[in-house]
Amino acid sequence: MVTPRSIEETTPLDRKSVHIRSEDNVDPPLSWQLQVFGLVQGVGFRPFVVRQARSLGLRGFVRNCGASVDILLHGCSHAVVAQFVAALQDKAPNLARIDRVSVTASTPDPSCDSFEVAHSEQLDERRLTISPDVAPCKECLSEMRTPGDRRYGYPFINCVNCGPRFSIIRDLPYDRRVTTMSGFEQCPQCRAEYELVADRRYHAQPNACAKCGPRLSLYDRGGQVVAGDPLVAVVDALHAGRIVAVKGLGGFHLLVDAGSATAVAELRRRKRRDSKPFALMAADLETARRHAIIAPDEARLLGHWASPVVLMPRHPSCPLPGNIAPNNPTLGIMLPSTPLHHLMFDRGAPPIVVATSGNISGRPIVIDNATALAELPVVADLILMHNRDIEVRVDDSVLRRLPVDNGNQNELLFLRRGRGYAPYAFDLHGVTDTAPTVLALGAELKTAIAIYARGQIIVSQHIGDLKNDETLGSHYTLQKHLTRLLKSPPQVIACDLHPNFRSTQMALQEAGRALVQVQHHHAHMASCMTENQLEGPALGVIFDGAGLGEDGSIWGAEFLVGDLCAVRQVGSIRSLRLLGGDQAVREPRRTALALLLDAYEGDLTACATLPVIAEFTPDELRVLTAMYCKDVNSPLCTSMGRLFDGVAALGGMAYRAEYEAQGPIELEGLLRRNFEMTEPYPVVFEHTAGVPRFDYRAMIRAITHEVLGRRPAADISRRFHSTLVEMVAQMCQLLRQLHAFSAIVLSGGVFCNEFLTVNVLHALRDAGFAVYRHSVFPPNDGGIAVGQVAVALRRYLRFEVSANAAVNVT
Repeated sequence: MVTPRSIEETTPLDRKSVHIRSEDNVDPPLSWQLQVFGLVQGVGFRPFVVRQARSLGLRGFVRNCGASVDILLHGCSHAVVAQFVAALQDKAPNLARIDRVSVTASTPDPSCDSFEVAHSEQLDERRLTISPDVAPCKECLSEMRTPGDRRYGYPFINCVNCGPRFSIIRDLPYDRRVTTMSGFEQCPQCRAEYELVADRRYHAQPNACAKCGPRLSLYDRGGQVVAGDPLVAVVDALHAGRIVAVKGLGGFHLLVDAGSATAVAELRRRKRRDSKPFALMAADLETARRHAIIAPDEARLLGHWASPVVLMPRHPSCPLPGNIAPNNPTLGIMLPSTPLHHLMFDRGAPPIVVATSGNISGRPIVIDNATALAELPVVADLILMHNRDIEVRVDDSVLRRLPVDNGNQNELLFLRRGRGYAPYAFDLHGVTDTAPTVLALGAELKTAIAIYARGQIIVSQHIGDLKNDETLGSHYTLQKHLTRLLKSPPQVIACDLHPNFRSTQMALQEAGRALVQVQHHHAHMASCMTENQLEGPALGVIFDGAGLGEDGSIWGAEFLVGDLCAVRQVGSIRSLRLLGGDQAVREPRRTALALLLDAYEGDLTACATLPVIAEFTPDELRVLTAMYCKDVNSPLCTSMGRLFDGVAALGGMAYRAEYEAQGPIELEGLLRRNFEMTEPYPVVFEHTAGVPRFDYRAMIRAITHEVLGRRPAADISRRFHSTLVEMVAQMCQLLRQLHAFSAIVLSGGVFCNEFLTVNVLHALRDAGFAVYRHSVFPPNDGGIAVGQVAVALRRYLRFEVSANAAVNVT
């Protein structure tokens, strides 16, 4: 079977995925049974089939069967059925994803004289599919903006081509009675649309109008209803610089006029978020173009029905204040994702607003009205909500275009899969349908979960960081929700090795299920291999912030050789010290100090005038230097993320990190999305126990010399990035002489860095390697669960894991 079309692709299905066979006793075949597999339920596929069949004068029926949509055609030739299948593939609704079409010839039925929608059979629950939430379509927006239309100005307009899906589902199969729309009885007009096959709202489960559907309500900070038109009050508040919480598809957003530095500063103060960039929502593409440099494929992404946040370079004439994205030349912009947002702009709201997650910092995005009234007044002046419940929390998706020169204009780099792109299902090759159901719990940061059931992996939306009880509770709730939807209780639990990860602790508490613990960087590698359908052996170049290694130390810049079952470390970087342990993550200045102490063998005389040294008091310097020299509370790690932190701090950036990877992000930002390589710093390797390691000390000394010589930070950043590219290229060529592998995969959060990813790809491909990267799942910890599933399955099947037995095969 060919690789399934991913949800963000629009390329027609390969004709090779159509299987046509005839029964031996049929000559000639005049009836045809078709099975269409993929995302074909709840996306307008059956009415589309009816229209196509009737346009060709065909007789028969179409029905849902859970695993597929089944079609029966009567009295047509081989040529006509081929024409019909081609129409299915080439003209399918935008939301549909056709993975495979199976066609079987059979005996004709002369009693059938029309083409209709038949009642669904008892659903085969082997491969149920779930549609993501979808931004409003052009037809619905046109009706909403047309005076005299019965849905004029209605903020919950939808049809079979758009509207809420996953966020309102309580159970499957997808039907109104098992969604949060179950309490809204359709009026006669809506019911007629819902039941008419030819109508755009045929079986559109959230279908409603102002007479019978959800309604808006506006509250002030004291929890009192605000009288009058809610949208008028919201627009006035935004122009006045006030903060408004607005309930969207998957949760609340906090909105404020992006053009007001004062209003943005107040939002930062209330959210206790000093530096992390804010996402923006623009009224339309033209508005977005005034603020960002938007390439054609980025414009298509902005207009995609998933309505993601797209990261793009800030336009030189962008009028927005600097506190939108401090020390960052990139803006994250999305277009309106609901009819409500469109109405807000139509009524005169500022053309571009901050649209950040509606939550108290560190907690999950708020989804229910009661919590909004209880928590959000701390941040928001007004709260705009409605009475359609959100069943499933879904944050915005965040992605960027990766300019890889391979002719593909839609090469994506996901930083977060959320609304519009989740949940996501794909076939797992090389595993039998009888394999056990596996639930993978992900890691600790940027967590998502994944479930393998009946030949498919279902990957959840972004959940968040499991540092607080609220997010942990959201993680647990989503586990239960997805396993209930799939009707497949997990038999195997997969998790990380780190005993302090709350996801690991959760897994260890499960009873009666087999447990497979997967080393963090092996999971990263397996995630990329699975996405690219690789079995191995492969070389994984895995760069991130931290993960517990097989030797009990913290890894993060690893070269691993192996397959989906086991790997071994064959390369890395020289270990560096974390002065104060996790405190060094929060204060990258400490890592810079540790790098200097290592590079200059404990003598800071040559770098005493560095700006980063001035960030310490004399007492701090004395204590931290003693900690380093005496190996007190200074654990070793091989983390590329921490190396980035230290170099950024050496260059005068992010001495203290407010958010994860702040220093590396600011360091990359200096490159202004210019991918030109420059002369690298010295690339030196040392060998420890037979493993080659990048010895960064010569590089640190060279950077120190340039900082003291006042070389521009942007030049230092480009040389540092170029050095890492050269290091990876040299390391991979060295390892090719020592180990057998057929491909190289790139994964880990550091490969969210565009410059590094693009240039490493080019350098390795120029050296003759087959190189693969992520384009469906995030390279950061948002993709970890996929790798955990893949590894757990292979180990379970190979070693016949017993229930309650923790497995760690290296």
